[in-house]
Amino acid sequence: MSARDAVLGAVRAALGGADRPPVEVPRSYRDVPPPDGDLLDLFTERVEDYRARVIRCAAADLGDTVGELLDGIPNVVVPEGLGFEVPGARVDDGGPAAALDTVAAVVTLAAVGIATTGTIVLDHGPGQGRRALTLVPDRHVCVVTAAQVVAGVPQAVARLDPARPQTWISGPSATSDIELSRVEGVHGPRTLEVVLVSP
Repeated sequence: MSARDAVLGAVRAALGGADRPPVEVPRSYRDVPPPDGDLLDLFTERVEDYRARVIRCAAADLGDTVGELLDGIPNVVVPEGLGFEVPGARVDDGGPAAALDTVAAVVTLAAVGIATTGTIVLDHGPGQGRRALTLVPDRHVCVVTAAQVVAGVPQAVARLDPARPQTWISGPSATSDIELSRVEGVHGPRTLEVVLVSP
């Protein structure tokens, strides 16, 4: 018997055994209506509240918009499956995470954006890359489409596969000391730019 089985067995025994009927958990919070107003405007406002920058563009202008953001920045890395060309960028080779410390910027896609919290979620599928790719370089440019923006966390969770790794990002990396002095870039990208693509 593994330690996990022993712990779970002890929990089951404390709860009255495996024959006990399941507890009914209310889930009415999932029925909260979306906020009033435009979802994309709210998403933009909340992302910017975190000191991140939102750039809105049409799908046809995506490549040019990202190219302008990264103009003159050396050593840009993109994950496999990004779906559009980033001039001068190289595809991530999966090398050690320490090697990513020399990367100036990374461009990825997102899995979902949450309007009420200003959060972007990556599940590290095609175009999103490995987790280290979005946590080590100093600048992260993340592409979110209008169709990926949902009202709240319950709607985002419903779209995500719980078996996949996830990274939830609310603004650039930041921390504060006991005097509440904010410091950005201590444990992740100092700059977050979200490119919001509308049809």
